[in-house]
Amino acid sequence: MAADSVRFELVSPEKLLLAVDAEMVVVPGEAGDFGVLPGHSPLISTIRNGVIEVTVNGAVTERIFVAGGFAEVANDKLTVLAEEATPVSKLDRAKVEAALKDAREDFEDAKDDHAKARANARVEKYTAMLEAAA
Repeated sequence: MAADSVRFELVSPEKLLLAVDAEMVVVPGEAGDFGVLPGHSPLISTIRNGVIEVTVNGAVTERIFVAGGFAEVANDKLTVLAEEATPVSKLDRAKVEAALKDAREDFEDAKDDHAKARANARVEKYTAMLEAAA
């Protein structure tokens, strides 16, 4: 790893999805997006539904939609443990729209607070996914 880069690893529950040295990585943190550059202070953050952008050689080379998880920065390394991760280029707008429609119907049909909360979480995820696919 070069002194002017940060090591970025994206991990899902199943496997390591991406490992790259980057100039900067922008992460959708729960309190707002944050950029990680070489020398970044250590931190741990939950992540919200959104897009991770990886910059290499002055250009964004990777855009990955993530839903849920944690990010940790330490010693010029960023590790994102994502519950779900999909390259933005692989998002199928029609499928996401259909899933969002189903989630909204599930929310309307929910009989209790727990079912409403689960359906609402899906609505929020697919809404963010649709924004990412735009």
